[in-house]
Amino acid sequence: MRTRTAALLGALLLLLAGCSSDGADGTGPIRLRFQSLAWQQESVAVTRELVREWNATHPGVQVEYVQGSWDSVHDQLLTAFEGGEAPDLVHDASDDLADFAHGGYLADLTDLLSDRLKSDIPGRSWRTTTFGDGIYGVPFLQEPRVLIADAARLRTSGVRIPTPEHPWSWAEFRQVTARLSGAGTYGVAWPLKEPVSATLNLSLSAGGRLFHRGADGRVTVRFEAGDEVVPRTVRDQVGTDRSAPGSTLGSGGSDTLPGFFGGRYAMVPLGFSYRQQVAQQAPEGFEWQVLPAPAGAAGLTQGVSPQTLSIAEDSPHKKEAAAFVDFLLRPDNPDNMVRLALGDWMLPTGTRALRDPALHTAENGWAVGAALAAHLSPAPAQSVRGYPEWKDKVATPALQEYYSGAIGLDELRHRLEHDGNLILSRYQR
Repeated sequence: MRTRTAALLGALLLLLAGCSSDGADGTGPIRLRFQSLAWQQESVAVTRELVREWNATHPGVQVEYVQGSWDSVHDQLLTAFEGGEAPDLVHDASDDLADFAHGGYLADLTDLLSDRLKSDIPGRSWRTTTFGDGIYGVPFLQEPRVLIADAARLRTSGVRIPTPEHPWSWAEFRQVTARLSGAGTYGVAWPLKEPVSATLNLSLSAGGRLFHRGADGRVTVRFEAGDEVVPRTVRDQVGTDRSAPGSTLGSGGSDTLPGFFGGRYAMVPLGFSYRQQVAQQAPEGFEWQVLPAPAGAAGLTQGVSPQTLSIAEDSPHKKEAAAFVDFLLRPDNPDNMVRLALGDWMLPTGTRALRDPALHTAENGWAVGAALAAHLSPAPAQSVRGYPEWKDKVATPALQEYYSGAIGLDELRHRLEHDGNLILSRYQR
């Protein structure tokens, strides 16, 4: 009996450690747990400061900051949801929400969000967090992929410098990287340790879609002509032109920066937020600049998976949690969203925040990023159930092998389509 009582008490304590407590019975303030994935020093500081500002002005609803990690967020949240220990407020990325939304773990925010917040964020951003008839996250920060370039090297080479108004085509990009290569140096280094999102999102510029939804709502994978452009460009740069080293294909973005600073690579395609590392780590006197990613048949269009804020379905204080989200993103006064964007070196989704002059300066390439904001679309996999499994078990190894030269285009297509559709079919029965 004593053992059973102890076990029940332990289970109760686990539940109490999860979603919010207090408040409902009048014994104290409502307490909400907010798991943040901010990781850069500036963004962590800004997010913690905003939590302190809320707590100072809302004594009846207190928010506890909990530090999470992008490296393990999907599995960690799944365990927390299933164990009844999820935080009230969940910071994640939109391409990770589909399974959680369909699984009933996230609250539908449609009637919880203020009209001013809904109207300030464009519809294309809301599509990244809309599943069926419900909204399961607030998209608030987004990150285009750009080219970080050695400005002096490009200038002395005489190549045309692209702008958002006149970007390179994918064919011209290949020609430029070949021209910038030679004598142990390369025109570009592709850090493709995680190749799927980079490939899919950049492929939108060439008209690639990969995921196709039929009239019955079922999604199938079709690797068509537009989907081939980016993979073939990378493969040709590595294997044919020798304008990109094969040694970086298994690297993360940060791993390429020493070689970039040392003159080994003229350009590195990276997420917009990597500018912070470049600004902090570049040697004295090193000149760098931000260029738009190449454009294809669909222009500068590229896919993004915005960072999101969601509310756990199990939270007993959803209205209070939604009020905190509204405070954090304040569409009536966009200073908070601007502070979050500057702290993370990313772009805000809010239209008013995006107009802030601080996001349109030439310094550190902010103006180039802001010019790309209108071309950002939902990532191809946004609403695809089973995407995490498809990415891990099929797409990642297939693309890695293709880029390294181990398999050809036909085998890549077969794996993405045949093996991929077998996985997706299990989620659509």
